[in-house]
Amino acid sequence: MILAFDTATDVATSALVDDGEVLGERTSRAVTLLEDIDALLRQAGMHTRDVEALAVGVGPGSFTGVRIGLSTARGLALALGIPAAGVSTLDALAAGAPGAVPVVDARRREIFVPGRVIAPADLAVEPGGIYVGSGAVRYREVLEAAGAQIPPDADERHLPRARYHAQLARDYGPADELEPQYLRIPDADRTTT
Repeated sequence: MILAFDTATDVATSALVDDGEVLGERTSRAVTLLEDIDALLRQAGMHTRDVEALAVGVGPGSFTGVRIGLSTARGLALALGIPAAGVSTLDALAAGAPGAVPVVDARRREIFVPGRVIAPADLAVEPGGIYVGSGAVRYREVLEAAGAQIPPDADERHLPRARYHAQLARDYGPADELEPQYLRIPDADRTTT
Protein backbone atom coordinates (compact mmCIF):
# COMPACT_ATOMS: atom_id res chain seq x y z
CA MET A 1 0.00 0.00 0.00
CA ILE A 2 1.62 3.23 -1.19
CA LEU A 3 0.55 6.72 -0.22
CA ALA A 4 1.76 9.13 -2.91
CA PHE A 5 1.60 12.91 -3.16
CA ASP A 6 3.08 15.91 -4.94
CA THR A 7 2.83 19.53 -3.79
CA ALA A 8 5.39 21.10 -6.13
CA THR A 9 2.85 22.86 -8.38
CA ASP A 10 -0.21 25.02 -7.69
CA VAL A 11 -2.38 21.88 -7.72
CA ALA A 12 -1.42 19.28 -5.14
CA THR A 13 -2.22 15.66 -5.95
CA SER A 14 -2.44 12.67 -3.66
CA ALA A 15 -3.30 9.01 -4.19
CA LEU A 16 -3.59 5.75 -2.34
CA VAL A 17 -2.34 2.84 -4.45
CA ASP A 18 -2.49 -0.83 -3.48
CA ASP A 19 -0.47 -3.23 -5.63
CA GLY A 20 -0.83 -0.96 -8.67
CA GLU A 21 -4.58 -0.34 -8.18
CA VAL A 22 -5.60 3.26 -7.46
CA LEU A 23 -7.92 3.15 -4.44
CA GLY A 24 -8.44 6.90 -4.39
CA GLU A 25 -7.01 10.11 -5.74
CA ARG A 26 -7.47 13.77 -4.87
CA THR A 27 -6.43 17.17 -6.18
CA SER A 28 -6.37 20.30 -4.03
CA ARG A 29 -3.70 22.62 -2.63
CA ALA A 30 -0.57 21.90 -0.64
CA VAL A 31 -2.05 23.42 2.53
CA THR A 32 -4.78 20.73 2.64
CA LEU A 33 -2.49 17.76 2.01
CA LEU A 34 -3.00 16.14 5.42
CA GLU A 35 -6.77 16.53 5.10
CA ASP A 36 -6.60 14.90 1.67
CA ILE A 37 -4.55 11.99 3.03
CA ASP A 38 -7.06 11.48 5.84
CA ALA A 39 -9.96 11.55 3.34
CA LEU A 40 -8.21 9.05 1.04
CA LEU A 41 -7.66 6.61 3.90
CA ARG A 42 -11.24 6.95 5.18
CA GLN A 43 -12.74 6.51 1.69
CA ALA A 44 -10.70 3.34 1.18
CA GLY A 45 -11.58 2.01 4.65
CA MET A 46 -7.88 2.02 5.55
CA HIS A 47 -5.85 3.29 8.47
CA THR A 48 -2.41 4.88 8.58
CA ARG A 49 -1.03 1.55 9.85
CA ASP A 50 -2.01 0.03 6.46
CA VAL A 51 0.34 2.34 4.56
CA GLU A 52 3.58 0.52 3.75
CA ALA A 53 5.52 3.22 1.86
CA LEU A 54 5.42 6.81 0.64
CA ALA A 55 6.13 8.18 -2.83
CA VAL A 56 6.60 11.95 -2.82
CA GLY A 57 7.19 14.53 -5.52
CA VAL A 58 10.57 16.21 -5.06
CA GLY A 59 10.12 18.94 -7.67
CA PRO A 60 11.13 20.95 -9.44
CA GLY A 61 8.41 23.43 -8.67
CA SER A 62 7.47 25.92 -6.01
CA PHE A 63 10.10 26.03 -3.26
CA THR A 64 7.41 26.24 -0.58
CA GLY A 65 5.36 23.49 -2.20
CA VAL A 66 8.32 21.13 -2.48
CA ARG A 67 9.21 21.79 1.18
CA ILE A 68 5.63 21.09 2.29
CA GLY A 69 5.66 17.75 0.49
CA LEU A 70 9.07 16.68 1.79
CA SER A 71 8.28 17.80 5.35
CA THR A 72 5.02 15.89 5.30
CA ALA A 73 6.75 12.79 3.94
CA ARG A 74 9.45 12.98 6.60
CA GLY A 75 6.93 13.42 9.41
CA LEU A 76 4.67 10.59 8.22
CA ALA A 77 7.57 8.23 7.53
CA LEU A 78 9.00 8.83 11.00
CA ALA A 79 5.63 8.49 12.74
CA LEU A 80 4.63 5.35 10.81
CA GLY A 81 8.09 3.76 10.58
CA ILE A 82 7.87 3.35 6.80
CA PRO A 83 10.23 4.09 3.90
CA ALA A 84 9.81 6.76 1.25
CA ALA A 85 10.93 7.35 -2.30
CA GLY A 86 11.29 10.63 -4.16
CA VAL A 87 9.93 11.06 -7.68
CA SER A 88 10.56 13.96 -10.03
CA THR A 89 7.47 16.05 -10.66
CA LEU A 90 8.55 16.28 -14.32
CA ASP A 91 8.81 12.48 -14.55
CA ALA A 92 5.30 12.09 -13.12
CA LEU A 93 3.96 14.60 -15.65
CA ALA A 94 5.65 12.69 -18.47
CA ALA A 95 4.24 9.37 -17.21
CA GLY A 96 0.72 10.82 -17.40
CA ALA A 97 1.23 12.00 -20.97
CA PRO A 98 3.44 9.48 -22.79
CA GLY A 99 5.47 11.13 -25.52
CA ALA A 100 4.79 14.65 -24.24
CA VAL A 101 7.38 17.11 -22.95
CA PRO A 102 6.73 18.07 -19.30
CA VAL A 103 6.91 21.82 -18.57
CA VAL A 104 6.40 23.27 -15.06
CA ASP A 105 5.92 26.98 -14.40
CA ALA A 106 9.04 28.17 -12.56
CA ARG A 107 7.71 31.69 -11.98
CA ARG A 108 9.91 34.70 -12.79
CA ARG A 109 9.06 34.21 -16.49
CA GLU A 110 10.85 30.85 -16.55
CA ILE A 111 9.93 27.18 -16.93
CA PHE A 112 11.30 23.93 -15.58
CA VAL A 113 11.95 21.26 -18.19
CA PRO A 114 13.95 18.06 -17.65
CA GLY A 115 17.32 19.03 -16.21
CA ARG A 116 17.09 22.82 -16.44
CA VAL A 117 15.26 26.08 -15.94
CA ILE A 118 14.93 28.39 -18.96
CA ALA A 119 12.87 31.21 -20.45
CA PRO A 120 9.85 29.84 -22.39
CA ALA A 121 11.10 31.43 -25.62
CA ASP A 122 14.42 29.55 -25.23
CA LEU A 123 12.79 26.11 -25.26
CA ALA A 124 13.69 24.24 -28.45
CA VAL A 125 10.15 23.25 -29.40
CA GLU A 126 9.69 20.27 -31.68
CA PRO A 127 6.95 21.38 -34.13
CA GLY A 128 3.86 19.27 -33.55
CA GLY A 129 5.18 17.93 -30.25
CA ILE A 130 2.86 17.81 -27.25
CA TYR A 131 3.78 19.88 -24.20
CA VAL A 132 2.03 19.47 -20.84
CA GLY A 133 2.12 20.98 -17.37
CA SER A 134 1.56 24.30 -15.65
CA GLY A 135 4.34 25.94 -17.68
CA ALA A 136 2.81 24.80 -20.97
CA VAL A 137 -0.55 26.26 -19.91
CA ARG A 138 0.91 29.56 -18.67
CA TYR A 139 3.11 30.09 -21.72
CA ARG A 140 0.71 28.60 -24.26
CA GLU A 141 1.02 31.53 -26.71
CA VAL A 142 4.81 31.47 -26.78
CA LEU A 143 5.04 27.68 -27.13
CA GLU A 144 2.25 27.36 -29.69
CA ALA A 145 3.83 30.13 -31.77
CA ALA A 146 6.95 27.92 -31.88
CA GLY A 147 4.89 24.94 -33.08
CA ALA A 148 3.96 23.18 -29.82
CA GLN A 149 0.68 21.33 -29.38
CA ILE A 150 -0.80 22.00 -25.93
CA PRO A 151 -3.93 20.23 -24.64
CA PRO A 152 -6.80 22.39 -23.30
CA ASP A 153 -6.14 24.01 -19.90
CA ALA A 154 -8.47 21.62 -18.02
CA ASP A 155 -6.86 18.49 -19.51
CA GLU A 156 -5.69 16.17 -16.72
CA ARG A 157 -2.35 15.62 -18.48
CA HIS A 158 -1.30 19.02 -17.09
CA LEU A 159 -1.28 17.62 -13.52
CA PRO A 160 1.51 15.54 -11.97
CA ARG A 161 -0.93 12.86 -10.80
CA ALA A 162 0.18 11.08 -7.64
CA ARG A 163 -0.78 7.71 -9.12
CA TYR A 164 2.27 8.09 -11.40
CA HIS A 165 4.52 8.86 -8.45
CA ALA A 166 3.50 5.52 -6.94
CA GLN A 167 4.15 3.82 -10.28
CA LEU A 168 7.59 5.42 -10.75
CA ALA A 169 8.84 5.18 -7.16
CA ARG A 170 12.04 3.16 -6.69
CA ASP A 171 14.81 2.92 -4.12
CA TYR A 172 12.70 3.32 -1.00
CA GLY A 173 14.63 4.35 2.06
CA PRO A 174 14.66 6.81 4.95
CA ALA A 175 12.54 9.87 4.15
CA ASP A 176 15.10 12.20 5.71
CA GLU A 177 17.48 11.27 2.89
CA LEU A 178 15.14 12.56 0.16
CA GLU A 179 16.55 15.58 -1.64
CA PRO A 180 14.52 18.28 -3.40
CA GLN A 181 15.11 19.01 -7.09
CA TYR A 182 15.18 22.78 -7.13
CA LEU A 183 17.18 23.40 -10.37
CA ARG A 184 17.94 26.92 -9.11
CA ILE A 185 18.71 28.46 -5.76
CA PRO A 186 15.81 29.92 -3.73
CA ASP A 187 15.42 33.71 -3.64
CA ALA A 188 16.12 33.63 0.09
CA ASP A 189 19.56 32.12 -0.59
CA ARG A 190 20.58 34.65 -3.22
CA THR A 191 23.04 37.28 -2.12
CA THR A 192 23.15 40.75 -3.58
CA THR A 193 26.38 42.49 -4.29
